Amino acid sequence: MSGFVRKMSTVTAAKRLIPLLDRVLVEKIVPPSRSAGGILLPETTAKLNSGTVIEVGPGVKTKEGNLVPLDVKQGDTVLLPEYGGSHVKLEGKEYVLYRHDDLLGILEQ
Repeated sequence: MSGFVRKMSTVTAAKRLIPLLDRVLVEKIVPPSRSAGGILLPETTAKLNSGTVIEVGPGVKTKEGNLVPLDVKQGDTVLLPEYGGSHVKLEGKEYVLYRHDDLLGILEQ
């Protein structure tokens, strides 16, 4: 039960961070290093640099002052660039803030 409470508090901490403008808060997806049977997997296995969108900013404003919303929403799985982003640590868990333009695409399931 305490593991469930800890996970909820981490998600709550991430929800308190509201990105500004066109920024997107992402939790990187880390591929498992061992298989379900306990076999150690090599690093050369297909490793896709992706993450889950935790929170999004409101969007960017045009010169006329109109708000243009972002293309991603909470819960989307996105393809991330190899480098970049601002690393943020909240309650022991690491997240990355990206600009909307830096995201490479949305991965559909």
